[in-house]
Amino acid sequence: MIYTTLLNIAVFQGIVLGLIILKSSLFNSSSNKYLAYLLFTLSIILLNHVFEIENAFTPYPFLRFIDHIEWVFLIPAFIFLFVINRIDDMVKSKQKLYLYFIPFAYSAVLNIVQDLDHVAGIYTISDSGIGLIEILGLIHLALAVTFIPFLLIYSYFMIRHLKDSQEKKWIITLLTIVSSLVFAFLITALAGLFLQYDISSAMSILALSATFIIHWTAYIGIYKYKLAKNKDAVYNFLNTDLTLSYSNLQIVDNSTLQEYRESITADNLYFQKLELLCKEQHIYTDSDLNREKVAEKLGISAGYVSQIINIITGDNFANYINQYRVEAVKGMILNSEYDNYNLLAMGLESGFTSKATFYKAFKKHTGQTPNEYKNTSK
Repeated sequence: MIYTTLLNIAVFQGIVLGLIILKSSLFNSSSNKYLAYLLFTLSIILLNHVFEIENAFTPYPFLRFIDHIEWVFLIPAFIFLFVINRIDDMVKSKQKLYLYFIPFAYSAVLNIVQDLDHVAGIYTISDSGIGLIEILGLIHLALAVTFIPFLLIYSYFMIRHLKDSQEKKWIITLLTIVSSLVFAFLITALAGLFLQYDISSAMSILALSATFIIHWTAYIGIYKYKLAKNKDAVYNFLNTDLTLSYSNLQIVDNSTLQEYRESITADNLYFQKLELLCKEQHIYTDSDLNREKVAEKLGISAGYVSQIINIITGDNFANYINQYRVEAVKGMILNSEYDNYNLLAMGLESGFTSKATFYKAFKKHTGQTPNEYKNTSK
């Protein structure tokens, strides 16, 4: 059946793409991991739909434990966490991340308790217990119609903190598509619950829509990151990064690596964003700045930060950041407003952590000690 085949392809693609995002040093970051989890969630929902179409629950009733869990509670949580992990630390630090999983945990526990009776037959819920379950079920329904819409709308509110207009446009589109699917699911489920409609056809359409989200994310996600100038370079990089070849699990040869390196130039979107962070926000003045912090601000992995700096500048991360710090000190030396500062104070103000690292970096980048530079420039 073509319909089932499409669903199975989407399930497979969602799992594979999620694994690529989590395992690839190029894609993996604190924000993108939640995009991977979102794809896994959609894949599980589609897989349950396939089980229902194929009547898999009859010979394998314990699959009902997976099917009855309301995975839809995870969708707004993961897309919200994807959004806030792409914005600045101050906004993100105010969030209590565990709170967004409480409705899912509540739903899962409630359904598992019932399935231990209805499916596994481990025990029988008493009449008083059934009454309590019904009350808890109403709370579950209330959470569904309040929490899910609230978090999706709140995600739109948080997007305003994103600085990059191109990134913002892509995320708004993704959020709109996912929100439309979730709202349509809620309306359909409520109609079936209260109006006793047959919602099987509507759910089939929604399942196809979920496959579109997975396909669209796979396609747009690759090109959004602008990892290479052409499709072949992107494909080859992904194989190189995962050290996989579809034919025989061989590592890709050096010519592919060279092609990938040549595809990263100074107009790389993330390198340009890093330059702006240094020149306009002066992130180098943070003495605790490291690759992980920069990667989090850029929404990429720490490994990719090192790659783009090394390929474009020919230097490592520490020297790249120290160069900005040295330039800041040089500017202070030439600025009369800092005449009352001693040289070490200027170095510490610019982000250096000690006199030794300051003097060593200054000598490396200028060929002079700070004192020599000060004496020759005045």
